[in-house]
Amino acid sequence: PGYEGESLREHVLRGVEYVTDLDPDGDVLVFLPGEREIRECADLIEGQGFFNTEAIPVFARLSLADQERVFAPSGKRRVFLATNVAETSLTIPGIVSVVDSGMARVSRFSPSRQVQSLQIEMISQASARQRRGRCGRVRDGICVKLYDEEALEMASEFTDPEIRRSALSGVILRMLSLKLGDLREFPFIDPPGPRAVNEGWDTLEEVGAVVKKSEARLTDTGRTLSRLPLDPRLGRMLVESERRGVFEEVLIIVSGLSAMDVRERPQGKEERADERQKEFLDHKSDFGVFLNLWKGIEDFRGEKGKLKSNQLRRWCEKHFLSYRRVREWLGINSELRRSFQKEGIKGKGIETAADVYAEVHKSVLTGIPRQIGVWDKEKRIYHSVGNRQFAVFPGSGLFKSKRALWVLGFELVETSRLWARKVAEIDPKWVEEVVPHLCRSKYHSPYWNEQQGAVYGTEDVLLGGLTVVEGRRVFFGRVNPKMAFEVFVREALVDGKMRGNNLVTQNLAWVKETILGAERKLRRVGYLWNEVAAYDFFFERLPAATNTTKQFYKLTEKPEDAGKLMVRFSDLIWEEDIEDRLRLFPDVVEHGGREWQVKYVSDLESDDDGLTFEVGIDELAIFPDYLPSWGVPGILEDRVELLIRSLPKDWRRECQPVAEKVSGFISMWEDWEPQGHLDEALLEYLREKVGRNSLEGFEASRLPQHLRPKLRVRNEMDEVMAFGEDVWAIKKKLAGELRARREAAANEEWEMTGGEVWSFGEIPVEAEDGIFPGLVDEGNTVGMRAYLEREEAAESHRAGVVRLFLIEYAEHCQYVRKNFPLKMAGRFMLSLLPKETLEDFIRVSAEGGMKRIARTEEEFGESSAIGRGEWYASAEKVAGAGGGKGGGGGPGGGGEEEE
Repeated sequence: PGYEGESLREHVLRGVEYVTDLDPDGDVLVFLPGEREIRECADLIEGQGFFNTEAIPVFARLSLADQERVFAPSGKRRVFLATNVAETSLTIPGIVSVVDSGMARVSRFSPSRQVQSLQIEMISQASARQRRGRCGRVRDGICVKLYDEEALEMASEFTDPEIRRSALSGVILRMLSLKLGDLREFPFIDPPGPRAVNEGWDTLEEVGAVVKKSEARLTDTGRTLSRLPLDPRLGRMLVESERRGVFEEVLIIVSGLSAMDVRERPQGKEERADERQKEFLDHKSDFGVFLNLWKGIEDFRGEKGKLKSNQLRRWCEKHFLSYRRVREWLGINSELRRSFQKEGIKGKGIETAADVYAEVHKSVLTGIPRQIGVWDKEKRIYHSVGNRQFAVFPGSGLFKSKRALWVLGFELVETSRLWARKVAEIDPKWVEEVVPHLCRSKYHSPYWNEQQGAVYGTEDVLLGGLTVVEGRRVFFGRVNPKMAFEVFVREALVDGKMRGNNLVTQNLAWVKETILGAERKLRRVGYLWNEVAAYDFFFERLPAATNTTKQFYKLTEKPEDAGKLMVRFSDLIWEEDIEDRLRLFPDVVEHGGREWQVKYVSDLESDDDGLTFEVGIDELAIFPDYLPSWGVPGILEDRVELLIRSLPKDWRRECQPVAEKVSGFISMWEDWEPQGHLDEALLEYLREKVGRNSLEGFEASRLPQHLRPKLRVRNEMDEVMAFGEDVWAIKKKLAGELRARREAAANEEWEMTGGEVWSFGEIPVEAEDGIFPGLVDEGNTVGMRAYLEREEAAESHRAGVVRLFLIEYAEHCQYVRKNFPLKMAGRFMLSLLPKETLEDFIRVSAEGGMKRIARTEEEFGESSAIGRGEWYASAEKVAGAGGGKGGGGGPGGGGEEEE
């Protein structure tokens, strides 16, 4: 037995040293569990420098050269380090002594986890005897056991038979095809366990070989698989590939999976082997390696024409491929092709499918649907079906690549951990397409889709706990009508999310908004609207299959049917008899013959908590400044009481009892329309009641937000232009805007442009309160517009009338301009002034000649006639020439100087 803390290789070395001391010349056979242990022990023994001794590994994956070395004669003493392959399968000549570690790596299939494990176990008593029998074949020898007698006695008598260590799907399939009855009732010498049998049935159901395992009846696919010399999973891949047009590709892969890996990595030449085999790698799929290798062989064949064995052997050696395994692979491929041809399946040529990668891997997926995994970024591991977790085997082409989110592994093998071998990247959506019978859908999160007018939800498709399709939208009425109906009532009707209107939804919306408005008015948000009653009302009256807008509208298209679904205010409110209280909170306040809208908010965090008067910008000028101070009857009593209590202490004491003062004030104003601020009216009332004229000092700012009414001003676009409690300040802020709007509104009636004759009718000095129309000098034409200032309108009108006169008498104007009566000194001074100065003289002289500014067409005709005759005289007066000395009359004949 080994010492405490002694490793296996140290223990083996001690055993080899022991037999060497007894017989330094005889060959030694050492039994070890696996390849790794063999290489470790070989390195250690070689390093000890035993005289004329070499260590030779013996295991199944040896390269051809290393295999030949086992049987080739040698002039040295040899220490063979072998797995249990040397127990019965292989006889090594010349063995004198045996060193038995007592361990073996045993392949066992776990039905519950569907995992093939290769665990190191204590050998059976029968294996120990078999190993001992390998020594002393050529002369007397010794068997050194690296374990004690007690351990051997505790070991099982015989190694478990293969039927108890293997997957049973193939056995069950063959027995069904031969009609040998139920496997569980078959008289096996060593019957398999019930878990293994159930797993075999599950596998057959997965690949579609049986209808149901409870029925034990083969499908057409099952009958085809039973006639193939293949594991059912591999056979299922080929059957599917024929349907998908990738039979040739999958045949190459399946025949490769049925043989041992043709690639070799001889010890000491690993890097060279990797370099040579790089051209065959596929970093998305290890199954693609088979196709690349096959293509390499076929390309070599194409180059050489008729291929000789030696040529292929040399090519294999060059690429570190096992020639024997390549030949085996080719042979299996041919055999399987013939088997499928017998079934009438000839398959299609290479790359006939539109997407070869997808179709090939979908075909592979049909055989091993539960061996998929999804990458967990946090734990850096793949989660698989049945709560398994695996890692990609280091020998895979995907091991050093960026981790694929979803992978498929041909086999899951457990050694130091659970490894996935022969791995490929896949799209999880393929799973639902390929094996829908193994998937289940989970429907959740139903909601009302306003655009579609129906209840939709989310579908997740799962395979063994893995979500292969997530978040797919699905019509919920098809998958769960009961829940769809509940969502329809709650969201489409009660929450008012259904598009369009009919009598029922309009009525419900009105009742709901009325109750919600009552909550805001009475500050009882969440306490009046009875959503449960609304839900129950429709739930009890509508058919349970209703879940779309179309269905609902069809049910309510007749008035008599719609009438049965008309709810009343009293049906959906928690409290009764609140109508009288609601009348104290009107939506419209009437004052001065006008109606003013009021909006209510009940939100302590909101700036507009309480009530707010909503006024359009065009109505602001006539809105009474004092109206918000009175609010509405529902808050007046509280406002009055709190205003009184905000007085200084001494004055507040004189207003006792406060309740009596409040009641008296309310009664006095009950039938009167206010004409001033509440503060002023209340102070006047209190002064009269307490007999103190000096009483003043309300602190309205101490009132809670909801008892301080506000004003909100909006424009035509419903944009807020001003908001606050001080109406006067708001009006001052918007004074410029109000003026511009009033002027613009007036000009909608008065504005004209482009006139050359009097076409304006009568132009009053003042059209209405504060509106003053007048003509406008536009240069070459005359227009008209309205002003808000009398003086501005008069000045503009004077200039406009003069311009119209100048246009009408343009020829006469040209004469006056040319012969304006200026003396020499005046003309010199004029030349120094801006050129517009002469035009100013002409306008002033024209206005002087007209005598008056007309307001009607008749007046303009009269004044124009006078002006034409008096124009030059007026010009002389303007120029200061006197007596006509500047120019002598004019085309109109001059005239007397106007007084």
